[in-house]
Amino acid sequence: MRGEVIGCALEANPPAPHPTLFPQAGRGERCRSFTCLSFAYEAYRWGSAKSTESPMIPLVATEAFGPKYGIATPMIRSALMNVMTAAALKAGRGLKRDFGEVENLQVSVKGPGDFVSAADRKAEKTLFEELSKARPGYGFVLEESGTIEGPDKSHTWYIDPLDGTTNFLHGLPIFAISIGLSREGQLVAGLIYNPVTESMYIAEKGQGAYLNNRRLRVAARRDIGEALIGCGIPHLGKSGHGRFKMELSAVMARASNLRRLGAAALDLCFVASGAYDGYWERDLKPWDLAAGTLIIREAGGFVSDADGGPDMLAKGSICAGNETIHSQLLALIRSAG
Repeated sequence: MRGEVIGCALEANPPAPHPTLFPQAGRGERCRSFTCLSFAYEAYRWGSAKSTESPMIPLVATEAFGPKYGIATPMIRSALMNVMTAAALKAGRGLKRDFGEVENLQVSVKGPGDFVSAADRKAEKTLFEELSKARPGYGFVLEESGTIEGPDKSHTWYIDPLDGTTNFLHGLPIFAISIGLSREGQLVAGLIYNPVTESMYIAEKGQGAYLNNRRLRVAARRDIGEALIGCGIPHLGKSGHGRFKMELSAVMARASNLRRLGAAALDLCFVASGAYDGYWERDLKPWDLAAGTLIIREAGGFVSDADGGPDMLAKGSICAGNETIHSQLLALIRSAG
């Protein structure tokens, strides 16, 4: 049997176990499971996994071979999510390579304290080409290229190819690709992917939200005095410094602690996963918000603009959390205005 031969051949130097698919393996242990080795090898041969050491075997490989080995497959298996996942993985490979050579990147300045890199533009081109090929006619709202109208007026992609550009350029592995899709003006799908940690957050309307294969739920805390709150700080050259200081003062007086990481898309994912209890920020763009907004909603969270309305993408602001924390946080930032 081919699997037995492969298992024996790899036994001398077995690969690390997949942390999500094989939780029974202890931290730091090597996987000597016939099932693990056989699955990893077959996925590798199929061409979807570049290495058996990868901490996230691509979702398509898991979908194809997981059931054969009794391995959990992603809960969202739609054609749309397959398209989004494939595009993100392809663009992510380029970003990961460029991140490793960040000192050599050619950059151009597009505003005080706000840089766009060659990696940013290359990732956007990859995402545009892949999504256009799979869903011809859809419109785009892109960070670098702006709005591109398509013949299909009912569907629009919101693309941020590199959220957290400043982190990227400074060698901080806190950045992500963000892909959101709206249908008839309603957000219906979202994907946020950090190619360094290979953390992929996905959601489709009515299907829940997931981090790789794990279902996401917002945190259950009800007292903002025990809450960890994320925020965004306006950088040099942006307006709103005075307003932010007032809001920060109001929230600091009540919340347990605050964080600012510099990548709004990932901040929203941390609300969805329960790492943050709440989050607020102003002066954002639609591509910053589209995917993360849906992911939070599908994780059971509440989302509004910073004034309490439903127009996050139009107003460019957000306040998020579970029902109770969202209400308390919104009251604090509104009182500061």
